[in-house]
Amino acid sequence: MTRTPPTTVTRVRLWRWRRNPLRRHSDVVEAWIVLATWVLAVLGGAVGGLLAAHSADAAFSARQARVHPVSAALTGGVANDPTSGGGYDDGRVWATVRWTDAHGAVHTDRAKVEPGATAGSRVTVWTNPAGHVVSPPVTGAAADLQAALTGTLVGPSVGAAVWSAGWLVRNRLIRRRMAEWDEEWKQIGPRWGNLSGGRG
Repeated sequence: MTRTPPTTVTRVRLWRWRRNPLRRHSDVVEAWIVLATWVLAVLGGAVGGLLAAHSADAAFSARQARVHPVSAALTGGVANDPTSGGGYDDGRVWATVRWTDAHGAVHTDRAKVEPGATAGSRVTVWTNPAGHVVSPPVTGAAADLQAALTGTLVGPSVGAAVWSAGWLVRNRLIRRRMAEWDEEWKQIGPRWGNLSGGRG
């Protein structure tokens, strides 16, 4: 009894880029789509991350330019218990403060201050052009860190979006190629069966 030697499958790398009789135009298109998808995903992610970080940094700088610190005075004493004044986890409490702007107008608003402060105590608060107390702007290392984190989060998201778009295009191309194979098999299949029957 003659033993049939095992069939070995040789994997040909980059076969879509090489000339061969089995390569179709759609194979070349698919190869270009895969290459373009990876290049655009990497470059798009890097550019998107850098632009997001720059945009966040510009937003922090713009907000810093719109607000400014003023020295205000407490209009009343502040309780020692942070929970009594509606404070948050930072331990500070809300209190009413009063200040005079550069034009001599007197403003009154509520700001978060340290508990236990007495009436007349001076505190520094940040105000906007409308004369309202706002949260302090993010500056220095904190702003740099937040901008970097924004870029780090946005970059992979942009890359994933580009890769997903390329995957959808490639998937549609594969489905189209399978449909073409079905049509060709409908034409060749019957003739293949006749040839096989004739040989028998």
